[in-house]
Amino acid sequence: MTNFKTPKAEITRNRLLTAASRIFAEKGFQEATIAEICEQAKANIASVNYHFRDKETLYLESWRFAFNRELDLYPPDGGLMDDAPAEQRLAERIKSLVCRMGDENSYSFAIIHKEMAQPTRLLADILEKEINPQRLQMFILLKECLGQAASEQHIQYCHASIMGQCFQLLRLKHMQGARPFRSHPSDLSDIKAFAEHVVQFSLAGIQAIRSQTLN
Repeated sequence: MTNFKTPKAEITRNRLLTAASRIFAEKGFQEATIAEICEQAKANIASVNYHFRDKETLYLESWRFAFNRELDLYPPDGGLMDDAPAEQRLAERIKSLVCRMGDENSYSFAIIHKEMAQPTRLLADILEKEINPQRLQMFILLKECLGQAASEQHIQYCHASIMGQCFQLLRLKHMQGARPFRSHPSDLSDIKAFAEHVVQFSLAGIQAIRSQTLN
């Protein structure tokens, strides 16, 4: 039998996922409550049971909901064709990461940040399925940019360097609250400018490593 949801039921489900992703990002799994999520979503607890069965499933689905929404808003390929130069494709992927982490209405990385501080292990499988393909695409692009002479260590180190720069935004978000850049207008408040810097800095480093491996 087909599980058909009415438009009203789908609207309620989306409101619950939106509220849950925001609250789990702010408080983590342990501190967030179903009651608070329902209050923000203007839904009753029975609707959580109907759509998700329990808090654990709501946690997983709200992370997936936030992650896919952010990918739609900031596509990793930046609209480039597959045959665009590897450096351009890597640049778009970096910009997507920075924008997704810097957007105040993006929650998937904030949920991961909370998970790292207070592990539940609930996200382990879903992260492997959703995040790993993105990571592998980054490795492929780094291999193209670094050249065939680059070692796996070079690729891993370059990936770690890029992610470290991107995660700086996430750290600032948690240090400075819901509006992370208000007290630092000249610091990292311009997300697009910071994204361009990370791109330039990373590509310059990659080019330097490529030159070394060719000599």
